[in-house]
Amino acid sequence: MGVVILVPSAVRILHMDRELIKQQLQYPLEETNFDDQGELYRGKVRDNYINEDTITMVTTDRISAFDRVLGTVPFKGQSLVELADWWFGETADIVANHVIRRPHPNVWTVRRCDPIQVEMVVRGYITGVTSTSAWTAYERGDRNFCGNELPDGMRKNEKLPEPIITPSTKAAKGDHDESVPPSELYKRGVVDPGLYKELARISMKLYERGVSRAADHGLIFVDTKYEFGISNGKIMLMDEVNTPDSSRYWISEDYEKRFENEEEPRKLDKEYVRTWLAEKGFTGDGKPPKLTDELRVEAASRYMEVVENFTGEPMQLEVGPVDESIYSILNPFAY
Repeated sequence: MGVVILVPSAVRILHMDRELIKQQLQYPLEETNFDDQGELYRGKVRDNYINEDTITMVTTDRISAFDRVLGTVPFKGQSLVELADWWFGETADIVANHVIRRPHPNVWTVRRCDPIQVEMVVRGYITGVTSTSAWTAYERGDRNFCGNELPDGMRKNEKLPEPIITPSTKAAKGDHDESVPPSELYKRGVVDPGLYKELARISMKLYERGVSRAADHGLIFVDTKYEFGISNGKIMLMDEVNTPDSSRYWISEDYEKRFENEEEPRKLDKEYVRTWLAEKGFTGDGKPPKLTDELRVEAASRYMEVVENFTGEPMQLEVGPVDESIYSILNPFAY
């Protein structure tokens, strides 16, 4: 078991944090294998232990981009759970969520839901480097993106006239998600129009709440995706919410100046890693480049900065094997 160190939020990404992150490079939570916790389903980032009515969701340090798992980032799993936990509380008046409890910094116990096989992507700006991004489509000449008409003359990272919803299919593991208009979802039988309209209404309210809260903390809430399920006939927000994995955050202070100078905004999200990969020539096909330790430390710092920015609380960082600390809580009689 490692030593718990409280890091003051005022020194979020300064020397002390970076030294702790460097120490944790040798102890990434890459995967778990708890034979007595339920049937294991391993996603891109989470190890899900499925039981009759609940799922134990372990959020690892794995990082994925372009629908590929690429390596690990220290403390990433803890950062995602901590921030999503905060956001679940901030949005509970809009929609119920699947979280029952959080027994460990990397773990939730959640209700089992029947997942709705669509990702509700809400965009306030035109940006991105993935094959499903609005900017990728716009740059190749598309002016109708998932049923949304876009004006001519827009530039990358520009604010859209109004936020738009661009739903995406939930691809099988190893495949790529696909951005499609709602009519295509209806045609494929993924969701019916009535349910989709309700998901769109909820998603827009969640995004608006995100924009407001982010502005309070000096950030631009660029875009995000939401996943939903049904439990006892009720719509549930599931997976995670408004994290740097599922959302883009930019620092608002110098956004306008950088936009006018055609410079990329300062980012506190996974887009930093996506951009690095794209610059190396990887956008999902072929062999990905190995993530450098320098990149992993910088990515971890950005994840942690977003968390502490919103929660206002220092993260409790424990250097050492995370799987051991998780299992000691899930099955204390094993020790």
